[in-house]
Amino acid sequence: MLTILLDNRDGKVWDITTLVPSLTYKTKRIGAPSSLDFTLIKDSPFQREAFKIGNGDVVLLRKDGVDVFYGYVFEVGFGKEESVTVKAYDQIRYLLGNDTYVFKDVTAADVVRKIAQDNGLALGRLDAPSYKIASMVEDNKKLLDMICKSLDLTLIHKGENYMLFDDFGKLSLRKLDDLKVDFVIGSSSLMIDFDYKASIDSETYNRIKIYQDNKESGKRDVHIAQDSANIAKWGRLQLYKQADEKMNAGQIREMLDQLLTLKNKEQRTIGIEALGDIRVRAGSYVPIIIDELEINQYFLVDECTHKLDADSHTMKLELRVV
Repeated sequence: MLTILLDNRDGKVWDITTLVPSLTYKTKRIGAPSSLDFTLIKDSPFQREAFKIGNGDVVLLRKDGVDVFYGYVFEVGFGKEESVTVKAYDQIRYLLGNDTYVFKDVTAADVVRKIAQDNGLALGRLDAPSYKIASMVEDNKKLLDMICKSLDLTLIHKGENYMLFDDFGKLSLRKLDDLKVDFVIGSSSLMIDFDYKASIDSETYNRIKIYQDNKESGKRDVHIAQDSANIAKWGRLQLYKQADEKMNAGQIREMLDQLLTLKNKEQRTIGIEALGDIRVRAGSYVPIIIDELEINQYFLVDECTHKLDADSHTMKLELRVV
């Protein structure tokens, strides 16, 4: 059962479910809010003087008892046809503005909490990463990029993979290992089609080179970790990064080892078209079984697009091995 509510934020809430013939709900794991696009048929409510829809209105989507989307209208369009197109985003959209922050001795959860509170955004569950960022100076940077940077630093230094998302109107920070779904998508379950790629063309590195400017000696210290076997196989693929000046040799070695573990492998991605299950979203860990590829393992959902109309529900998933 599908329910779509429109709140004008003036005390009026409209049930517009029967007026929406189709909708698209899209989530991305990194760097973007979730979005809801739908078409609204002009019908009896439009003939009521009290009915209206405008930017800033709240849209709620529920399906089969699951709270799916809570967001705000950012675009309304119409023409000669008897329909209105609407685009809404969750509150992560408000993190796309720029600002300046100086963070010291904080976790990624602290970064999320501070930015959310300063910008009047609702907070939900924030899991606590173990890594503390000694210093992070962000001048005129996008707020969401600041949060993503704190999550990247946590992954690089501790191997802990967290995701920020809007959980039905509340910003949440969750460890990806806790977001596993309890059903399988594959050759004999839900899957309609797939597209598989194994690539070393981006985000694959078999040599990590980290430099640090040494103020005492006036020289640049260089630290290297590499996989000689993979260099012989693929050629040298080098990642060159700067270490924070406060990091010691042990911390840099830990960073080298962690980066080599994360980056020294093929980037395997799968695109899947399947029958829809609204519980799947970007950040979900989904067990995938594809007999033709001899695949039987969990994949991380990078992007998820649900399409619903009167008599069908499908989803497209962009997956990767982590």
